[in-house]
Formats: sequence, C-alpha cells, structure tokens
Amino acid sequence: MSTNITYFLAWNFMDPRSNYVGRRPPLSPDQITALLEPRNLSDSVPLLERWWTWLTGVLLRWDWGVSPTGGSVNGQMAYRMWISAEFVTGATVITTVAGIALGVYTANRQYKVADRIGHFTSTITMNIPPVVAALGFVLIAIWLNDVVGTRIFYVTGPTGVGLDHWWEVVLDTLHRLILPTLAMSLVGYATTHFLQRALLLDNINADYVRTARAKGLTKRTAIRRHALRTSLIPIATQIAFTIPTVFLGAVLSEAIFAWHGLGEYLVQTIGSSDVHGTVAIAAFGAFLTAIGALLADIAVVALDPRVRVN
Repeated sequence: MSTNITYFLAWNFMDPRSNYVGRRPPLSPDQITALLEPRNLSDSVPLLERWWTWLTGVLLRWDWGVSPTGGSVNGQMAYRMWISAEFVTGATVITTVAGIALGVYTANRQYKVADRIGHFTSTITMNIPPVVAALGFVLIAIWLNDVVGTRIFYVTGPTGVGLDHWWEVVLDTLHRLILPTLAMSLVGYATTHFLQRALLLDNINADYVRTARAKGLTKRTAIRRHALRTSLIPIATQIAFTIPTVFLGAVLSEAIFAWHGLGEYLVQTIGSSDVHGTVAIAAFGAFLTAIGALLADIAVVALDPRVRVN
C-alpha cells in the first residue's frame, strides 16, 4: 500500500520530461513523448494506466521499470544494495557493540572519573557532523600516506580492477572499508551509549535488582543476570528499526568515500525525476522496516523470558 501511494506522490512532484530540457539539439515535445512512452513515463498516458502497467510489471515479472534515460531500475538496485550492505554493516556492528559496552561500563561507575570522561567524549563525538568526520578522516589518511610514502589507507570505494582472484577482491574491499567504517563509528556510537547508560541505571535501582542483591547476589552478578537483559530490550528494538536509515541515510558518507550505494542512488533518482527508481527505493525501505520489526520481535523474545512464557 505504501509503495503504491509513493508511486502516485512521485508522479505528483516529478516530471521525467525535465531530463530532456536544455539538450542540444533541443527535442520537440513529440520527440520527448516518443522516448518516454515505451518506458511508461509519459504524462500523455493516463496515470491509472501507467500505474497498472507498472504494477503488473512488478508483480508478474519483478520488473521495476526503467529511468527516464532508459537505465534499468532492477540493475541499479541489485548492484547498489550490496554496495550499501558492505558499506554500513561493519560500522553498524562496531557502533552497537561499542555503544552498549561503554554504556554498561559507565553506568557501573556513575559520576566517577571514567563516567565523566565517557560522557564528555560521547558528547563531543555525537555533535560532529558525519560529513566533517568523513572529510577529517580522508585528510588524515592522505597526510599519513604522504608521510609514510606508501598507501596505508584508501580513501575511495571498491574497484576490483586488476584483481584476478575472489580473495583479492575481498581483501581489497575490507582494506577500503577501514576508513569509512571508522568515520561512521566515531559519530554513531554515542546515541547507543547514552541510551544504554540511562536504561541500565534505571534498572539497577529497580526493586527486583535490589531484591536479587538482598538474596546474596553480588552487584555485578545482579546487573548481568537481571538489569542488563532488561535494559537491552529497548536498545535491540531501536537498532532493529534503524536498519532502513542505515542503508538509505549514508548519503554524504557514500559521496565522500565514493561508494556508489543506495544513498547516492536515492539522491540521483529524486534529482533526475526518476519515478520508478524513487518508488523502488521506497519499497526497499518498507521491506527493511518489516525486516527490522521482525528482528525486534525476535530480540524481545530472546531477551524477555516473560514473552517466551506467554
């Protein structure tokens, strides 16, 4: 339903004819119509007829259409979703693990020196714009490469050029992922840190944790067995629902590090009035949201024994 609504909204705001404005030699309106009609992108065809042609293509042939210039949306999505997956997976894992670990560590040392240092550091990193962090890492990497006299860090995306074996491609990709992963992890862990710290402090002072300690458990054991598990439930739910944002929101980072993923494609489709590409990305975002909801339910069942019993 949301994908179909996006289709109609896209046609309300986008004009595929704009891709042919300013061409030399200029094209007549009839020539533009002749180019767009076979691509199901001509406004000379009734909107409902365009929608039905597009919908039957998706349902019967899994064909999401073409761009105003004739490029395949299926081909772009199939290629770029894996690029985005490679680009954001490492940073997401590091951000989550670091944020939870730091939140637990500082909550156990509330108002002590380690807590204040962690709070100050996370406040600073959280307020660094991602584009500034990415550019800073690129400049430092270039400077370090010049000082050492060899290429330690790559500042651009994967190429695969001149690589004959699959393991060379894997190592090259991992090597080129170091810099963007560090940049995105630096600005992304603080939110999880603060949320984990606040939730764990609430649960440490809860009655059931005090009861557990009164029965003889040490503070560390009571926190690990009772408070930590409870505090992880909102964290897991939040992380699961950020999957669409992680995949589609790294627009500036992808542009700076030259990783041609879905974030870059989203900007391109909107800028070029590519109705079919925009709708395909919206559908992919809806699919990721459904996956996030499923993962959130699984995480809650795994962490909360009351749900398993029910």
